[in-house]
Amino acid sequence: MVFTIDVGNTNIVLGAFKNDKLVFTSRIATNSYYTEDQYAITFADIIRLYGCDPFNFSGAIISSVVPSQIPVLRNAVKKLMGLNALVVGPGIKTGLNIRLENPAILGADLVCGAVGALAKYKAPLIIFDFGTATTISAIDKNGAFLGGSIIPGVNVSLKALSSSAALLQDIGADTAAPEVIGTNTPDSMRSGIILGNASMVDGMVERYREKLGHDASVIATGGLAGTIVKHCKTPNITLDDDLLLDGLYAIYKKNR
Repeated sequence: MVFTIDVGNTNIVLGAFKNDKLVFTSRIATNSYYTEDQYAITFADIIRLYGCDPFNFSGAIISSVVPSQIPVLRNAVKKLMGLNALVVGPGIKTGLNIRLENPAILGADLVCGAVGALAKYKAPLIIFDFGTATTISAIDKNGAFLGGSIIPGVNVSLKALSSSAALLQDIGADTAAPEVIGTNTPDSMRSGIILGNASMVDGMVERYREKLGHDASVIATGGLAGTIVKHCKTPNITLDDDLLLDGLYAIYKKNR
């Protein structure tokens, strides 16, 4: 079995692959105060929760947008499983043709998302990842990563509103479908955040397709992807919650 760890600014997504099949996924909070022992205990509990044995893993791989977490997590995996986890970064083979001015700046999460998408879908591709930041990745018909966009995430935007405007309260985005025209402050905020982000997706898809071709498929992933995508007017957006874990596993296989 192969243990995959995708570290975001807010959450860590864990996965286990056996015979090329994703056996389970789990989501925990990213905690900069956790020690390697605390992470090791957490991993062991989660692995056993899903009926697996931590000692049955033959490999592990980590992707992180929080550099300080990498050595802690590598040590946690080493203590728990006795494995030296691979880390997505310079020197690792991804098979991805990165066409940025400086390919080294591309985040590990975007690399994994692109690799996962290319393994499952036909290019050209437009990939939306709804995390702490919302990112858009453009992959051309030849499978090259061209670049993308970075937008404040859904929850980041909500928190910025409530913390910067005295009369706007702290609300959550993951609720029932909002009305376009809110009749109270919380509903007006949800309309702006949820339907506004859905409209952003629709508008950016149109602009990206002008560059990539109108046959470009749209893939959405990330914790709040489902909340936003169901309000989009763009047809046939594919919701893929496991995209980054699939990319991590594909990269592991290239480097094992």
